Amino acid sequence: ASSQSPSCSFSFLQRSQQLKRSAWLTPAPRCLNSGLPVNIGVLFVPQQEAWVVERMGKFHRILEPGLNFLIPLLDRIRYVQSLKEIVINVPEQSAVTLDNVTLQIDGVLYLRVMDPYKASYGVEDPEYAVTQLAQTTMRSELGKLSLDRVFRERESLNANIVDAINQASDCWGIRCLRYEIKDIHVPPRVKESMQMQVEAERRKRATVLESEGMRQSAINVAEGQKQAQILASEAEKAEQINKAAGREASAMLVKARAKAEAIQLLAAALAQQHGNAAACLSVAEQYVSAFSKLAKDSNTVLLPANTGDVTNMVAQALGIYTTLTKPQAVKTQDEMPPGHEAPQPPTMEVLKAEEANSS
Repeated sequence: ASSQSPSCSFSFLQRSQQLKRSAWLTPAPRCLNSGLPVNIGVLFVPQQEAWVVERMGKFHRILEPGLNFLIPLLDRIRYVQSLKEIVINVPEQSAVTLDNVTLQIDGVLYLRVMDPYKASYGVEDPEYAVTQLAQTTMRSELGKLSLDRVFRERESLNANIVDAINQASDCWGIRCLRYEIKDIHVPPRVKESMQMQVEAERRKRATVLESEGMRQSAINVAEGQKQAQILASEAEKAEQINKAAGREASAMLVKARAKAEAIQLLAAALAQQHGNAAACLSVAEQYVSAFSKLAKDSNTVLLPANTGDVTNMVAQALGIYTTLTKPQAVKTQDEMPPGHEAPQPPTMEVLKAEEANSS
């Protein structure tokens, strides 16, 4: 018996090392409830895993990652939960929208185990429960939307499904991170009508864009013509201003200077001896010439009462001129020497007396 004890102890140690090596090399589970390791007393829990231990059929504790010690035969590893993010494919299913269109839709569910105890004892099959909950929630959410809104509000639809799943799976210790719709299959007839609607909408937009282009082109042409007319009028105005400031101004200055010189010469001539008599003769000639042209320019002729008396007409003209030039004549007489006296024109009384004698 004493000779067999070392060999027995050596075989026991060798067997325990093999068991430890097998436990160390055990691959990580791929689902929520994977294969269970055997309790050999000393266990190495991998990272991001939680091993639920029962002692004599009752929950004892959850093993943390790293080295753990258990009592063989009394303690048993009942559940192995993965704490990593898990991806679950939601199978394709039929759903009816608000406008009675049947759709075939599937999705992908991303979740994580937050409480290993609730995930182990709260539900029998967590993966199946979450999948069924996602399908039913998807049907109810799609029934609230029309077909057009399903494609436009896919993000809000995913968010609503995630909120509904989290409210129900809180007691299971599972947290739904996000839900994504993969494919939406529409019936062929509905798809054809949608394609026709899209084509009609594109033709409408093309027509609107073409009309907007023509409208903008017409506006641009009108604006160009308006600017051209404004520039042409401004150029004509500038040209007229330059012309008036140039040639016409020079001509007006020349005429004004010539007229000023003529007035100066006339004034000098009138200031000389016998100048008033010459002016009286010139006024009388112009007066008679004006009356001779009245009948030639118009059908209406205004004649004085004594048109046949030329002497009276000349006397009236000389009287008007004498009245206008009387101050100038007085000044001229003051300036002339006393020995020289200019001939005075007949006064109005003399002219009236002569007119009476002639009549």
